[in-house]
Amino acid sequence: MLSNRFPEDPAQLQPAPLWRRLAAMFYDAILLIAVWMVTTMIYMLLRGMVIGSEAMQMEADAGKNIGDPLLSSSLFLATFFFFAYFWRRIGQTLGMQVWRIRIQNPDGFKVNWSQCLLRFFGAAASAVCLGLGYLWVLWDKEKLSWHDRFSLSRVVYVPAKPSEKKKKK
Repeated sequence: MLSNRFPEDPAQLQPAPLWRRLAAMFYDAILLIAVWMVTTMIYMLLRGMVIGSEAMQMEADAGKNIGDPLLSSSLFLATFFFFAYFWRRIGQTLGMQVWRIRIQNPDGFKVNWSQCLLRFFGAAASAVCLGLGYLWVLWDKEKLSWHDRFSLSRVVYVPAKPSEKKKKK
């Protein structure tokens, strides 16, 4: 059975600096665009199978398919599950792995689904407020963003293991 606790001592891990968080966000944004493209392709294929390609062409010609709420909902869910899956499973999205940062509870355990949901909506609120929730780490004594506080989680820097350092030399 897999443990829900990360191997490092949480007291020894430092908060992730803002620049690492932003770099990981940039990497994840590129990956997220690919997820959106695949989600849209699947949605359009399924929609074409249900209503037919002629009906889709007529809607497109009339401009009726702009702002499709079902597609928007699908993209929203794909975005949430992209982040939540990685946060729950290994504490890191692919971008976070590159920049050696991880989301975890203060006690060193993995976040749960409700924390993922709170974090996701908190991050959206942080972004909507012109990024102030992200920049908050610059003033916060514990180096926490708004979504860290909302979800009762932490983003920590995970240093390289000694075996990884030897491989680089």
